[in-house]
Amino acid sequence: MRHLLVLAFIAVVTTMTFAQSSKQVFPAASPNSPFSAAVKADGLIYVSGTMAVDAGDAKAQTKTILDNINATLKSAGSSLANAASMTVYLKNQSDFAAMNEVYRTYWTKDPPARTTVFLPLLNNGLVEIAAVAVPDGGERVVVNPSDWMVSPNPYSYAIKSGNTLFLAGLISRNGKDNTAIKGDMAAQTKTVMENGAAVLKAGGMTFADVVSSRIYITDADAFQAMNAVYRTYFPTDPPARATVKANLTSPDYIVEVTMVAVRGPKTAFTTPTEDGKPGTKNPNLSSAIQVGNRLYVAGILGNTPTNKGDVKAQTAEVLTRIGRTIKAAGFDFNHIVEGVVYLPDLTKFADMNASYVEKLVKDRPARATVGAGLMGADGAVEIMFTAVK
Repeated sequence: MRHLLVLAFIAVVTTMTFAQSSKQVFPAASPNSPFSAAVKADGLIYVSGTMAVDAGDAKAQTKTILDNINATLKSAGSSLANAASMTVYLKNQSDFAAMNEVYRTYWTKDPPARTTVFLPLLNNGLVEIAAVAVPDGGERVVVNPSDWMVSPNPYSYAIKSGNTLFLAGLISRNGKDNTAIKGDMAAQTKTVMENGAAVLKAGGMTFADVVSSRIYITDADAFQAMNAVYRTYFPTDPPARATVKANLTSPDYIVEVTMVAVRGPKTAFTTPTEDGKPGTKNPNLSSAIQVGNRLYVAGILGNTPTNKGDVKAQTAEVLTRIGRTIKAAGFDFNHIVEGVVYLPDLTKFADMNASYVEKLVKDRPARATVGAGLMGADGAVEIMFTAVK
């Protein structure tokens, strides 16, 4: 079953280190899997979106998933205690409390940053969880604004490791008393970004350090209203970004933003055109941001006038565009360590994978695949990557 990691296999799996990059790949249980169970690179461990569809209800699936992620991390020289950032995808909003009940038992203190959204999952799974962790002995510092209340849910507002800060998914809430701040998309986006400013400041950073963000909105029609506010926080070289449609933890909230910030000199890249000419900059996002050994690539679409509705063709075009983007930064597909595939129609999973594995032939990155809605009307797939030299 996809993403179901076999503990016995993980316990004996050997890592593979490849000369062309600094990454270590921890293979999934299935040798034909289109993703690795985990990839270790540049002081971080990226764990694929993990499912356990045969385990039972949401509680049972959450427990099995977290146990399997812990086993994967142990094979990579870490554990759940070292998790920095978790992304929890749930199929049903009604399972949020059940998932939380189990989830909180894995961290008696200092839980990782976390984002939780609701959207369709493969194989009718109820829960999928992806993770980023630091190796044993790596720095892991909890960051919470000093005047904010501790979150009632089991997560920290940010985790800092070295020069990297992983922020939790932020919503329109007053951090001082945890009350919801209602409003339209523009108002809630402003609140979210001001919350982001507070968390970044607590971590010794600013919006100038943000390299990647993922935005979840409940209404695609409000996409431009969100953009109008969001881009004011990034006057130059905005972070790489993906924006998709998903439901959030309460009807009070209509936008959630999660960010990664990295202190250091940054270079922004725009996807070149097919003939190699410079591409057109997007005022809301950079196609990719390089900082140090890492390249954060935005969610990229592949729809053209001739491939409408063709997921296999669009995936091939997405990867072609990503190839041009990462090449402009001096990277190649062997450097990709982690990704997420947003696929609105999960029945097209095989079509997407057919093109995906043609480009990512071996040493495949960790990956999650979820049924999020896209902002492009004709877009059938969107892929976001992180690469490391």
